[in-house]
Amino acid sequence: MENTRRSFLKKVSAAGIGAAGLAMAGNAGATTTAAGPQKKKTAGKDDGKLRFGFIGTGSRCQEHINNVLAIPGNKIVAICDIQQGPIDSTLKHIAKFNVPAPKVYKGGEREFENMLNNEEFDCVIIASPWEWHVPMSVAAMKAGVPYVGVEVSAANTLEECWDLVNVSEATGSHLNIMENVCYRRDCMAALNMVRQGLFGEILHGGCGYEHDLREVKFNDGTHYNYVPGSGDLRMGPTAFAEAQWRTNHSVHRNGDIYPTHGIGPVAHCMDINRGNRFLSLSAMATQSRGLHKFIVDNGGENHPLAKVNFNLGDIVTSMIKCSNGQTIIVTHDTNSPRPYSLGFRVQGTEGLWMNDGDHVYVQGKSKPHRWDDSEEWFKQYDHKLWAQHSAEAAEAGHGGMDYIMMY
Repeated sequence: MENTRRSFLKKVSAAGIGAAGLAMAGNAGATTTAAGPQKKKTAGKDDGKLRFGFIGTGSRCQEHINNVLAIPGNKIVAICDIQQGPIDSTLKHIAKFNVPAPKVYKGGEREFENMLNNEEFDCVIIASPWEWHVPMSVAAMKAGVPYVGVEVSAANTLEECWDLVNVSEATGSHLNIMENVCYRRDCMAALNMVRQGLFGEILHGGCGYEHDLREVKFNDGTHYNYVPGSGDLRMGPTAFAEAQWRTNHSVHRNGDIYPTHGIGPVAHCMDINRGNRFLSLSAMATQSRGLHKFIVDNGGENHPLAKVNFNLGDIVTSMIKCSNGQTIIVTHDTNSPRPYSLGFRVQGTEGLWMNDGDHVYVQGKSKPHRWDDSEEWFKQYDHKLWAQHSAEAAEAGHGGMDYIMMY
């Protein structure tokens, strides 16, 4: 894969594409590159406001709209979706802010390309089903959008990860994987403590996505059609919007399919891609039992979905080794009855933070062999962004971290 990447970049270089020479926000003129035509971008054209576009208009899009319009100087130019219902709902939502209605692109699965080619944006935010994240991100970058935000998980395969890296480097477009947990207040306070040396040299991290999603994936089990031999679940129109696409990932895939809520904050604490990197990974999964049991418990052994073969193991454990010596354990657990947890643990030579139980221990400052309540430590080491914007964040989703991320 590295050779493929080098070959790609050599071709890019030969074509005269240097990141410094590409059209970016505020640059004059248009540049044509191997990645496609780079349209002229003048930030805040005409009225000086930053121009946003949205691809995918479900509930997550509306949460992002709240934060985009809460920050002065932004406007929404266009939105795109293949379903009329979410479009109508999003237009009603935007109208509450007493701002002009955006242009609407709808219809076929590739309609987002028409939006990208016909409009000029400073930022495009992608909140679509997982399998569309990479095609839409790549299209936006190639269309010359200076800043592209894509929801997690950003990619589903190693090849897709390289697609995002290669196109971003070739076009000069900034791609932001919108991992909101990186901006969670406790995670940023812990990061502040790490950078101030409270935990000493960092040795180990723990994290994951441990969230009972059985009802999200199935509703009550009655809104699905299963065609024997097809391998796919066909979701009816009354199914939860997320279930219309998310559940099939549990049918076809086995692995940690949603890692970034956990690994994002830990990666920051370990300076990943800032002098450190992930070196190797080993993963294993338990048997798959939870989703089948949920169907049988709620719909009986004769329910059509009882015949579906779910590949996703109930608990997936990944072990990562970093080039600077640290280790990380990442857990994925979405098919089991359990309370929500991201299981954070950041441990160094002088102490550690453990999210479950709200624990902090700092050698020489905590009572020997006794946990401190993390709340008191986090008040002292609250990140400056939260200290400055807590009032605005209080109105935002996911405990305010969505606002801090968008800001």
